[in-house]
This record gives sequence, structure tokens and C-alpha cells, in this order.
Amino acid sequence: MKLVLFPPSCSSSANEHLKEDLNLRLKKLTHAAPCMLFMKGTPQEPRCGFSKQMVEILHKHNIQFSSFDIFSDEEVRQGLKTYSNWPTYPQLYVSGELIGGLDIIKELEASEELDTICPKAPKLEERLKVLTNKASVMLFMKGNKQEAKCGFSKQILEILNSTGVEYETFDILEDEEVRQGLKTFSNWPTYPQLYVKGDLVGGLDIVKELKDNGELLPILKGEN
Repeated sequence: MKLVLFPPSCSSSANEHLKEDLNLRLKKLTHAAPCMLFMKGTPQEPRCGFSKQMVEILHKHNIQFSSFDIFSDEEVRQGLKTYSNWPTYPQLYVSGELIGGLDIIKELEASEELDTICPKAPKLEERLKVLTNKASVMLFMKGNKQEAKCGFSKQILEILNSTGVEYETFDILEDEEVRQGLKTFSNWPTYPQLYVKGDLVGGLDIVKELKDNGELLPILKGEN
């Protein structure tokens, strides 16, 4: 059996290629949102005290951010330390640039610079206005088009599907802030809620009534 030995340059070249691929991935991840937090765990369930404190500060200042759980990817966890030349977590990035870890964020908070560096989350009312106008016909429901998670939502889906009108849905079970806020915003205490061009049409009973009266289709098409 003949043993073939590859020159060292081949192995070195392969390593360089892998490093280049990882750096490209890390660049994409740090730019994945205007403000990116690399942390242990998730904002809902931080898995270390430093990450928990960081999330609390960001929430306190109403800063809009996305996060990446470094426990979910060992390659990212180790690679980002070299990429950013920062050995610990959490790490906060704005527009792909490293701002720092918890101590730096605390300093920025104390000097009142944090609010000028990080993007603010829209106020709930502004967010709800954007959501209700996201599509010409918007249904806020429990579940989605593929799987309604309550009988009322299932019935309203069947009615809308029978009209042939295009519509989008929002699953209120996935966002407690929207679920509670929309009740006040629309002055309507239950779900599902149907909106046309940002205006509330009503819940299941109203939609049934409009369908029986032959008024639903013109409303959905914006003819009324």
C-alpha cells in the first residue's frame, strides 16, 4: 500500500478556508439585526447572571435587539471571541460593531450614552398600528392559517377562506404584549379580531353577521 503524503500547504489552505467561512458567518450574525446580543441562553431564559443583567438593562431602556444563544453553537461561541477580540459573554453589537460586554454597557448607561447608541423599540401603540396595517386584511387569532388553536379562530378562518380574499394572520399566542395591548388599542376584549386597512371590523359574531347579510365581501375588498 502506497502512502500519499499531502504537502503542509494543503492542510494550511483548508484551515484558512474554514476560518474564512466562519468569519463570514460571524459577520452575517453580527449584522443580523441593528442591535445583536450574543448571550448565554435567551432573553426569556438567560443562563448566566451577566446575560440576565444585560437583558434587564436593554429592556429597561426600551432597546430593540435580537439575540443569539452561544450555547446553541460551539463554533460561534469560540469563534466570536477571536473575531471580536473579546474573551467573554455577553457581547453586544450595534450595526455589526462590538460595543462591549456587561461592564461597558453599565458604563454607557451611567454616562447616559446607551440611549444614543442603541436603537429604541417602537412604542406599543406604534407597533400595533403597523401590525394592523401590515396587510389590507389582517386577522389576529390564536394559531395561524395552517393550525387554528381555538374554535372561534377556526370558524373565522373558514369564513375568510370561503371569500377567496387574500389575508394575513398574526398569532397572538406568540406575543403576550400584542395579545394584551391590542385589546386596549381596539377596545375589543376577545379574539379573533379582524382588521381591514387598519380598521377593526370585529370578532367572529360580527363577521358571521356581515357574511349572512352579504356585506362581508365588499368590506374585505374595501368597497364599503
